Amino acid sequence: MLLAGENWSRRFTGIAHEAWRLETLPQYLVPQEAEEFSAFREGRPLPPYTASAYTERVSRQRTEGKHNGRVHIVTQPLSDYLRFEFSRYYEVHAQAGDNIRILDATNRPNPLEGVQDFWMFDRSEVVLMNYEEDGTQINREVFEGDVSPFIEYQRIAIAESVPFQEYVNGGHPA
Repeated sequence: MLLAGENWSRRFTGIAHEAWRLETLPQYLVPQEAEEFSAFREGRPLPPYTASAYTERVSRQRTEGKHNGRVHIVTQPLSDYLRFEFSRYYEVHAQAGDNIRILDATNRPNPLEGVQDFWMFDRSEVVLMNYEEDGTQINREVFEGDVSPFIEYQRIAIAESVPFQEYVNGGHPA
């Protein structure tokens, strides 16, 4: 089953415990970000980004004892998009309560090589995020099978990564 609109957003608002994502690409071409990403690449100033429906939901859910998190697999040098995402969104999202972690596979084998992007909800439902090679989203597809491999992917991703702030403060360029 493909997800869009209300069926997609309901996954996030309906979590009992956790929404978690694995991000594997160096770039995501998101139409809503195109103008700001272009300005970032050109060195033009961006208006402050402080809150959004996403950060408000994450913050509210954190006070309810629910968790939102992700691990992004990266390699150095970071792509323009990753530098944009780190500076524009990750800082504010982490402050709102999004547990963002970075798995840098620059000088070591990627322990999740070949695993595609996905969201996992309450460790019981997985939604595969299907992208073109350039980061353009194709669709979101509910995975219809045993989710236990995805729970293991999450375990590996968390074990092999560091918190976003630690990664940025560890001398890695952002």
